[in-house]
Amino acid sequence: MTATSSAPAKCPVAHGFDAMGDAYYRDPAAHFAEVRDATPTFFYPHLNAWIVTRREDALTVLSDWQKFSSASNGGLIEVPEEYRSTIPAELMSRILVGSDPPGHTTARGVAQLGFLQERMDALQPEIEARAHRIIDRFENNGAGNLLEDYCLELTTQTLMALMDLDYEYDPMMRQLRDDFFQILASAQEPFPEPRRSEVWKRYTEANLVLRGIIESRRTSEAEDLISVMASARDEKGNYALGADQIAIHLTEFAAAGTDTTAQAMANAVLFLDGSPEARSDALAEPELWPRVFEETVRRRPSSTFASRRANIDIELGGAQIRAGDMVWLALAAVNTDPDYVEHPFTFDIHRTDPADHLGFSTGRHKCLGNPLARVQGAAGLKVLYERLPSLRPDDAEALDFVRFALLPARRSLNVHWDVADVARSKERAVRTLNLRVLQRREESDGVVSLLLGHPDGGELPRWKAGAHIDLHLPGEPEQLVRQYSLCSDPEDTTAYRVGVLRADAGRGGSLAVHRTLREGAAVTVSWPRNNFRFTAARKYLFIAGGIGVTPILAMIREAERAGADWELVYGGRTRSSMAFLDELAPYAERVTLVPQDTHGLMDLPNLLREPREDTLIYCCGPEPVLRAAETLSAHWPKGSLRLERFAAKEVEITGPEHGFEVEFAASGVTVQVGTGESILDAAERAGLPVISSCKTGTCGTCETRLLSGRAEHRDSILTADEQDANETLMICVSRAERGCPRLVLDR
Repeated sequence: MTATSSAPAKCPVAHGFDAMGDAYYRDPAAHFAEVRDATPTFFYPHLNAWIVTRREDALTVLSDWQKFSSASNGGLIEVPEEYRSTIPAELMSRILVGSDPPGHTTARGVAQLGFLQERMDALQPEIEARAHRIIDRFENNGAGNLLEDYCLELTTQTLMALMDLDYEYDPMMRQLRDDFFQILASAQEPFPEPRRSEVWKRYTEANLVLRGIIESRRTSEAEDLISVMASARDEKGNYALGADQIAIHLTEFAAAGTDTTAQAMANAVLFLDGSPEARSDALAEPELWPRVFEETVRRRPSSTFASRRANIDIELGGAQIRAGDMVWLALAAVNTDPDYVEHPFTFDIHRTDPADHLGFSTGRHKCLGNPLARVQGAAGLKVLYERLPSLRPDDAEALDFVRFALLPARRSLNVHWDVADVARSKERAVRTLNLRVLQRREESDGVVSLLLGHPDGGELPRWKAGAHIDLHLPGEPEQLVRQYSLCSDPEDTTAYRVGVLRADAGRGGSLAVHRTLREGAAVTVSWPRNNFRFTAARKYLFIAGGIGVTPILAMIREAERAGADWELVYGGRTRSSMAFLDELAPYAERVTLVPQDTHGLMDLPNLLREPREDTLIYCCGPEPVLRAAETLSAHWPKGSLRLERFAAKEVEITGPEHGFEVEFAASGVTVQVGTGESILDAAERAGLPVISSCKTGTCGTCETRLLSGRAEHRDSILTADEQDANETLMICVSRAERGCPRLVLDR
């Protein structure tokens, strides 16, 4: 039995209001405004409840839990008889949105430990990384259902991370978000069969799974939400909450922590489409995205109502409410109350106090997860528009909703964008991935390999042989960023592997890897980039010195797949220092090992004496090996030699440097580059969105097309032919050629 079974005649009634009609779902606040002046508080028979539309009256109700109880929100949920032994009605009455003190105070106090603002702020980089990863999947499509493809995907993944649940629980948590809202709404609205039985069966089974997880974390010291709640104890040293109650709260969070924020993000897209100035401002100033999210929640709260039961007789908005009556506070209406809000229906992201609204309610039942929603909503919108700034809804008037008055949930938001955004976004920012060390292995004396993957086993961006990634490593006084070649199989999209030689006299990156990156450690890496491209040929000669074998390993796999003829000459200090010999063992007839302590140096003069037909040389290793290969292969056909350097090559500079002017054509900005700075420095000083990583001309991140002028190339990437072509330059090291006063670049 629900609260809608009988609705006694009460007045006033707003005859023009219909919570099942299109006008309500199109814009709840505007629909309330149509009846607010005549009936600020009115009785709505469909819900057997009073609806309050004025802010002052809403605050009266929300500020006094003794006079206006939340208990009816859970107490009126009817549990089917077959599930009451597992989930008794008394247990359902303890849901946070449906309970009062003192029980509510205890449960909220425990749960709130998992939603502390500092924890949510610390989660922001993970949220942004997951947002990028989700967009990676569909960015080239040009269109899609944003609500399902992005908004709900991001909020669900974030909740899984907050609870530290493996991906095997993903389907269950996705279903819970829908099932709990239907159960909650059943306290006030009809819940027909067979949907009622189907939902309750799934909901009960999910509760049992969660109880098992909770019990397994009772002694955990981890800071995930489940561990925090499971390990919390009262003043007597007993566990503060039973596993059954914690499970019920987790189902609340599965719904409130995902769908409401996803709905708000989708609503923000619609509001921005109708507010070009706000959209332009946020794109130009990313620090405005939190304001975009706040204004969205003010203008259209995801939960349209907060409900209470009156424990006293009271007059609200001219209506006589009796003890026992249900009171629904129309949050969408109170947030647009013209007596309090100036220009209430204008989407204004520059309001003096953007958080001065009741979109998250207030008082003892203020949304517990609002710190997460605010961080997640702003971060999700920021990344979305960074990557797809041309994104637009197909039809802003589309009304594809689950029609519950309490929670009018949008089921889809179809959008489209210009796929050219994809290429442009790659030029504006270095994309990163938050991965974990899945395996660490000693490959030889001083060399470890790290297998890196997503914690949930998800797919990684694809790459080709010769690619490298940046590893973000701890350092003092600032974080280190170092490049390492990928040496796994390019066909494997589940993990990246790098090999790292410990260099005690190096710049600190390899020491940080060896000391800090153990199995299970989190590490941020860039998307793969490739300056050592493996191209098709009939034959290959691979030359590797020491750790320079790493990019060659992936090339050997590709050569084998292509059926090409190849050989590898691999030198090292000692055999025990030469990594990955076990992987090379099956190719013994093609591989020549040259340990220096027993065989001396690689015989490059003899190896390169005679040019070979249809053969490409790929060489990676220490600078002396690379210089020897360049010199000794000079008589080979042009373009035969491909090199990769791990450190910047020495560039001879004659004469003093000179200043010059650079015009960034795409940005319309012109800067002066002084004698003591790089083009990159000058661009950053001017506030241009340029990206870089190594700043030594070895990684290729800042490669920029040259439209006019002559460059003096100082990088370690471009071949002599590529430098002579003068089509691109690395703006972190290269400058204008002597006598050239101006360069025009395509940025």
